[in-house]
Amino acid sequence: MDWTLRPAHPDDVEPIAELRAVVLRPDLERLGRFDEYRVRQRFRDAFVERHMSIIVAEGRFAGCVALRPGEDGHWLEHFFIAPDLQGHGLGSAVLRDLLAGTDADGALVRLNVLQGSAARRLYERHGFRTESEDAVDVFMARWPDRAPSHTT
Repeated sequence: MDWTLRPAHPDDVEPIAELRAVVLRPDLERLGRFDEYRVRQRFRDAFVERHMSIIVAEGRFAGCVALRPGEDGHWLEHFFIAPDLQGHGLGSAVLRDLLAGTDADGALVRLNVLQGSAARRLYERHGFRTESEDAVDVFMARWPDRAPSHTT
């Protein structure tokens, strides 16, 4: 699948907030934490344009991802792929591209994923390991030396 990243713009906030609600709904409902308003507002409140990229695939908005600088590396955040494009390798391709850059910089990458989310397997395949977890979130990290030596 052909895809590209472009910088986010302020007018991307609402499409991303809606995608976030759609993608997270099953996991949040399973965890008893879905709220129609809050799921969108949390993104609106956290949106930082300079860290966010829009994924364009098949000529359309396909998702988003943010790589935010942190104290000791980067935080991978707001990584959402449109449901009809999931399972076709797009998430892996985007993640491989982002991690190639952080590996070149020798940078640690952290993220959190909801308990029970299928996305956790994606992250594990790309070298992320669990650092801690609670009833809702799994906090993971990936060091450049833990990068997988094969292509997934």
